Amino acid sequence: MKNKLDILHSKLNESKLGGGLDRIKKQHEKGKLTAHERIQYLLDDHSFEEIDALVTHRNTDFGMDRQVILGDGVVTGYGNIHGRLVFVFSQDFTVFGGSLSETHAEKICKIMDLAVKNGAPVIGLNDSGGARIQEGVNSLGGYADIFYRNTLASGVVPQISAIMGPCAGGAVYSPAITDFIFMVEHTSYMFVTGPNVVKTVTNETVTSEELGGASAHSTKSGVTHFTASNDVDCLLKIRRLLKYLPQNCEDKVPRIRYELSDELRPALNQMIPAEPNQPYDMRDIIRVIVDDDSFMEVHENYAENIVIGFAHLAGRSIGIVANQPMSLAGVLDVESSKKAARFVRFCDSFNIPLLVLVDVPGFLPGTDQEWHGIITNGAKLLYAFCEATVPRVTLITRKAYGGAYDVMNSKHIGADMNYAWPTAEIAVMGAKGATEIIFRKEIDEAADPDGKLKEKETEYIEKFANPYLAAQRGFIDEVIEPSVTRRKLIKAFSMLEHKTVSNPKKKHGNIPL
Repeated sequence: MKNKLDILHSKLNESKLGGGLDRIKKQHEKGKLTAHERIQYLLDDHSFEEIDALVTHRNTDFGMDRQVILGDGVVTGYGNIHGRLVFVFSQDFTVFGGSLSETHAEKICKIMDLAVKNGAPVIGLNDSGGARIQEGVNSLGGYADIFYRNTLASGVVPQISAIMGPCAGGAVYSPAITDFIFMVEHTSYMFVTGPNVVKTVTNETVTSEELGGASAHSTKSGVTHFTASNDVDCLLKIRRLLKYLPQNCEDKVPRIRYELSDELRPALNQMIPAEPNQPYDMRDIIRVIVDDDSFMEVHENYAENIVIGFAHLAGRSIGIVANQPMSLAGVLDVESSKKAARFVRFCDSFNIPLLVLVDVPGFLPGTDQEWHGIITNGAKLLYAFCEATVPRVTLITRKAYGGAYDVMNSKHIGADMNYAWPTAEIAVMGAKGATEIIFRKEIDEAADPDGKLKEKETEYIEKFANPYLAAQRGFIDEVIEPSVTRRKLIKAFSMLEHKTVSNPKKKHGNIPL
């Protein structure tokens, strides 16, 4: 028995070293950790329990029967992050390039099934060359089994993907279905077809990094939500993200201990510029409103005219959606609408209250926007807010014009509490454009058209460039001094803590995808 145990321990240790010290050395030379090392950085100390460490592939073709390594290129198991249960799989590029085989896929599927049964997040650390060619359709079927489970688990438990090496072809669709994707700069990439195929088909010359690196996907495509400078940075950011998320769709995010004080923030009184067309950084307002150093932005470098992310407010986890006047004056366009809509639906799936900060002059006009479907994509955000049943609070800081006023969590589409600062302007359009339409005849017939335009513009501003008409109708619950904003929001979310709303019974809605 002793000899058998010694042999077993020897094999297990070898598998944890990725099949050999030489392979580990090559992995480290690339600035990458091994599969087991990544898990150790991700999870709480000494909490990892490995499952299926003795699994090997079943393929005997192409000499594969002479290449058998325990674990078959993926480490799977469970452990804790911040003392809470999570399930994890970590692909090992040092074993057959991390390629996915039938048994490799079975190990991942087992972990995903356990995550759903036990109501805990599942985290995938992806580092794979793709399907194992030697296994043919068996490896392709393995991918489909994973995709199916991703879809069934969506909205049930949080799913997080970290791309820590190559991820190409069919492999990209599993991360795409998950809730959040992390990528490591310069060592990870994602694409459906690689540079060689692109060159052959389109005659474009492009590198893997340019085509599907972290920078490309965080700024151009929006595929990835977070980027990291190295493996350790990536894993630490995943740990941070989980502080804002519940275990599952029936759970709530644990509150962080917080002692209330007066909660006044006088700095907010100076945030809005006197000139209505002068930009300001909405992030500055967010950081003053929320708990210190608690804002974690999502999609920071993509569709920058809208800001989304998580924060704590008096220890309570909330999701934030905010127009960004620093980029395109904060207008809604195709990309920002998609970005915000998916985030709203995630928060609604996992019982995370929503705070919406509004300074929006409307939807971006132009042929490019119309031809790329601003109607359908703007409707995605509208649909997401209308469908959401979590506590929803809106604060209008400055402009709320046209249909964008409706879309940005207005009272009319189910927002629970709507506040406005005295600087808020709620109207169909800006004063100048509205004046030119409403008073066109008077302006044209005036002896001094420019003077008449300014006179009528002032008249329009006095009537509509304030929040009081909306407040008279009950569309705004309260016009508040900026300095009391944090206090008001804390009380509002506390009041809404046990909110219960049921949408009409149906199989599911048909969001304009």
